[in-house]
Amino acid sequence: MERLTRHTPATAAVIGVLMESPDAIWGLQVVKATGLKTGTVYPILERLEAAGWITSEWDTDLTRKGPRRRYFKLEAAAVPYAREYISTQQPKPSLGAGLHSRKFA
Repeated sequence: MERLTRHTPATAAVIGVLMESPDAIWGLQVVKATGLKTGTVYPILERLEAAGWITSEWDTDLTRKGPRRRYFKLEAAAVPYAREYISTQQPKPSLGAGLHSRKFA
C-alpha cells in the first residue's frame, strides 16, 4: 500500500465518504455525497485503487436498467492511512473570515 503524495481537499472528501460507508459504494454516490464533479471524483478513485487503498468491482446485476455500476470499498488496511490523510487537511478560511460588517451613514 502506497502513501498518497497529493494532498487535496477533494481527495480528502472522497476518502471521507468511503470511510463513512460500511458497504461498497458506487462512483455516482461518491459524486453526489461530495458535491464534486465526475471528472474530479473518478480520477481520485483510480489513484486510490492504484495505491491499494480501495478495491472495486463491477455490478453483476444484469436485470437492473442503466449503465453498469462500479462499486468501491476502502480496504481495512487503508483506514489508518485514510485517517491520517484526512487529519492533514486543514479547513480553509471562508471568503469573509475575519471581516466585520460596517454600516455606512
